[in-house]
Amino acid sequence: MVRKGFKMFLNPGMAQEYERRHNELWPEMKEMIHKYGGQNYSIFLDKETNVLYGYLEVEDEGEWARSADTPVNRKWWDFMADIMEVNPDNSPVCRDLQPVFHLD
Repeated sequence: MVRKGFKMFLNPGMAQEYERRHNELWPEMKEMIHKYGGQNYSIFLDKETNVLYGYLEVEDEGEWARSADTPVNRKWWDFMADIMEVNPDNSPVCRDLQPVFHLD
């Protein structure tokens, strides 16, 4: 299992909307995440900076990377683009975090 940490950037004033949309995560998005090996997925918000910190475990990084090109994932990016910092293709601006400690 590969543990992945990352950060994304929420637009000011969009915390409640971001949480609402994730609380109503589409069933087909949940299925896609699991199909491509994602599990134990959490996102945390630093309210002072509007930085989102994500944690995800994946079975295979290559397989997980392929999930980005699925139609449902592209649709999700488009759906979220108005409330967070995004790239030209509407993918979220995402910075990987370097692991420095882990304890089971």
